[in-house]
Amino acid sequence: MHAHKLTPTRFPGTRIVAAPVALDSARWPQGAIVLRTARDEAFVLAVVLPDAIDDPHAIVVADAGYAGVWLSTVEALAYLERHCEWQPPNARPAFAQGMVGGLATKLWFEHERVLMLVPATLVEDLSERLIESIAGGAA
Repeated sequence: MHAHKLTPTRFPGTRIVAAPVALDSARWPQGAIVLRTARDEAFVLAVVLPDAIDDPHAIVVADAGYAGVWLSTVEALAYLERHCEWQPPNARPAFAQGMVGGLATKLWFEHERVLMLVPATLVEDLSERLIESIAGGAA
């Protein structure tokens, strides 16, 4: 793993709670990564304006509470094999979330890379665990 990939980055986004049909038909900004955290909730890695959601009762708020790192798919899968008790999705792109190495983690799987997000207060823990795992091979 290259050291620059372990530099934590803050990932500001927009948290949205709305009717599932409104999320299904939302007009997301170009290039936005949409993490459907629940049927009626999404965390979008982009600024989303309330008028993008066709639900008059939608809650749309900025959320700068997550930070993380991008890893190559090979690096991420090697880490997950040692530190994740559940099976990552095979399809790409895909979103998954759960405990990884003792941290509540959101994962966005692309073909060539994986984004690992944690609450910003825990990003140093994530970085340390990734570095230890790489250095130790099986930390």
